[in-house]
Amino acid sequence: VIEATSLGWGTRVKGFIACFAIGCLCSLLGSCLLWIPKKGLILFAVFYTLGNIASIGSTLFLMGPMKQLKRMFEPTRLIATIVMLLCLVLTLCSAFWWRKAGLTLLFCILQFFALAWYSISFIPFARDAVKKCISVCLS
Repeated sequence: VIEATSLGWGTRVKGFIACFAIGCLCSLLGSCLLWIPKKGLILFAVFYTLGNIASIGSTLFLMGPMKQLKRMFEPTRLIATIVMLLCLVLTLCSAFWWRKAGLTLLFCILQFFALAWYSISFIPFARDAVKKCISVCLS
């Protein structure tokens, strides 16, 4: 059963690229929709969040769903994963229920940084390099 349902490597890469491109397109579209009067903030929050979810989902093609979930909650990624998921939810809450533009934009920015921090955790020594670069820039 596993052999019959598994995807080949070429198909996995194509799925990753397609899903990641859709994620980028949704995020870009959300940024453009921000400027629509009245409903722009809600459309921005929805499309930006969907774009980030699609970007995260694109890695499911490369690793598989179970391995992705296990790796998301490893101790090295746990805080980034929790912050990222929390910001996804808080972005939508601040747009739909609280209707606070400033909070929505803040949570979108935090989404971006949490997703970036989570993503670079898969690159060996990338987090250390970023920390060192930031410390050099600040000093």
